[in-house]
Amino acid sequence: MRNLIDKMKYKIAFHLNCLEQGGAERVVSNLANQFCREGYEVLVATEWYGQNEFGLERGVRRIHVGLREGDDRKNRIAQFLLRIRYLRRFMLTEKPDILIAFAQRANYRALMASYGTHVPVLISIRTDPVGHYDAWSDRLQIPILFPRAAGCVFQTEGQKEFFAPFLQKNSRIILNPLNDKYIGQPEPRQRKKEVVQSGRLVDFKNQPMLLRAFIEVHKKHPDYVLKIYGGDSFDGTRQILEQIIAENGASDYIKLMGASDSLERDLTEAAVYAFSSDWEGMPNALLEAMALGLPIVATDCPCGGPRTVMEDGVNGLLIPIKDQRALENGINKLIEDPQYAQKLGREARNIAHRANAQAIFEQWQHYIEEICGAAHRE
Repeated sequence: MRNLIDKMKYKIAFHLNCLEQGGAERVVSNLANQFCREGYEVLVATEWYGQNEFGLERGVRRIHVGLREGDDRKNRIAQFLLRIRYLRRFMLTEKPDILIAFAQRANYRALMASYGTHVPVLISIRTDPVGHYDAWSDRLQIPILFPRAAGCVFQTEGQKEFFAPFLQKNSRIILNPLNDKYIGQPEPRQRKKEVVQSGRLVDFKNQPMLLRAFIEVHKKHPDYVLKIYGGDSFDGTRQILEQIIAENGASDYIKLMGASDSLERDLTEAAVYAFSSDWEGMPNALLEAMALGLPIVATDCPCGGPRTVMEDGVNGLLIPIKDQRALENGINKLIEDPQYAQKLGREARNIAHRANAQAIFEQWQHYIEEICGAAHRE
């Protein structure tokens, strides 16, 4: 494989909605930048520009393939067809050796646009398929479009098992890459009396359950505080959390900290990291907390992200979803047994061996090279 890579650097294109800060967007920006640094020609084709986006290396070309001026006056069907046309035009003009699509709508658009272009499309599943790939429209599109995919990247076995054998057979499971800044941070001499969580305020992360659980924890451990680091998703979650804080007079010990670019410093000395999601793909926030060596209690949420990287009682505590009492007990256990918590945190750090940026990049690189090589031999 090394000889193949040395002989030829393929032209790689990524397609997703935008680069607004989120899990899939982070992975794409990291991969695009690393492929660029390795000497590949890299393009990122997006539908729109966000307000707070991840940055790209100067050598990465960003190309707009979304709706243009005046298109917003057309009906939804016309807009849908235009999105396909613009992406197809990009593929025919740029002629990438592979197009890698991230997230549901981008997957569908890329496969539709690829007809007749001879560009292989690698799709990527980034969330729990239950509730996201099981609507009537998905049941119509998947059997028609997904057999056209040159391959698929999943994050967990749970995602993979949802889909038909033809897609499972031609796929890889690849974790999200860790940012280097989370790796190798020193273990604190003394942990602060803080329980922390990181991630945007959004309904599926079930932060209201975390607040209610911590209010009970605080009755037993009144010197501990809860800090949640994350921006507002504007789905009403922040208002619910503020209401819970106000109703319980908890403003002195529950803090909504907002988004932070320095989580590797904000989180590292906390006593407990609490992950409360009802579902996720592969949560970057959890991987980062593990790499920092935090003692973690996490919901065993579908589609198996936490279970993929954690073993209960070995490198963290796994609890059932939507179980407030289990979350409360888990936090208390880690607070009350600091030696046990320290042991779990030290084991959690080993995720860096599996999910460091170079290891993940090489997995993507080998899979992409394999698909491109097969396409060139046809």
